[in-house]
Amino acid sequence: MPKEPKWLDSREDRAWRTFKHAGHRLDVHLGRRLFQDSQLTQADYEVLAVLSGDSTDRLPAQELCSLLTWEKSRLSHQIRGMQKQGLVIREANPADARSVVIRLLPAGRHAIEEAAPQHVRNVRRDFVDLFTPAELDTLTTLNERILDHLADDSVERGPGVDDASA
Repeated sequence: MPKEPKWLDSREDRAWRTFKHAGHRLDVHLGRRLFQDSQLTQADYEVLAVLSGDSTDRLPAQELCSLLTWEKSRLSHQIRGMQKQGLVIREANPADARSVVIRLLPAGRHAIEEAAPQHVRNVRRDFVDLFTPAELDTLTTLNERILDHLADDSVERGPGVDDASA
């Protein structure tokens, strides 16, 4: 007979649900504002931010996947849409003929440079400015603890899940 789980008590349940709900609501809110302000989705913004942060404006798809912590199929789908918008392009990877490089185009550079200032203002207003510096440090410490705990999730992945590092 399976062992009975240790159910969450009311404090634990409240902490868990509040954490999940706040994160979800903040993502939805910031995503909506980002799109209203720039016509970029959160996924567009993430890709453009990573590419524009590279000194060459280009990254191998595998590396981009890893930096975004996305599956290959998600990146491929996202890049297709961004290519249609003229924001990025796929190019042959001169270092590895079996892979491609994703390159930021001038329109993509312009889009991220136009979107970033307002997006940062929104993040500041709807997240950063709600906390004292000490509270921000505590939030960082707590979230880093979760990330460290989950750093090696390969054991938990089941078959059929794309490995972003492959």
